[in-house]
Amino acid sequence: MQILAALFIEDIEVRPVPGPSTRIDLSGIGFSFPAPQPVPVTMEPHLVVLMRNPDDEPQMGALEVVYQRGGEQVARNVQPVEIEAGRFSFRLVRAELEFTGYDTVEAHCRVDMGPETIVPYTLLPPVD
Repeated sequence: MQILAALFIEDIEVRPVPGPSTRIDLSGIGFSFPAPQPVPVTMEPHLVVLMRNPDDEPQMGALEVVYQRGGEQVARNVQPVEIEAGRFSFRLVRAELEFTGYDTVEAHCRVDMGPETIVPYTLLPPVD
């Protein structure tokens, strides 16, 4: 299995289209977000991981997302993934991230110990 993209989002909608196809509408994609209040604050961002399974790969795998701040693990999520050969899928990953300052946490995403896709999530000061 391969990760095509990993993004922090505000909303996702899956809709059918004519034929054997589906559309995934993503909105609110971002890599930095204002805090709802001054720190300390706990954020629960939604990460969507888009994946495909080539024809010659096993249908079962494990998606691992390790959240790191300054190289140190602050959260982790592992979930099974089943994707038919030649098909696409996605998984939503949510973590509780505690912030005591305005900084960046990186989501390190990989399937079955494969290559990592790294996505930053930066917390900004609240907007007045």
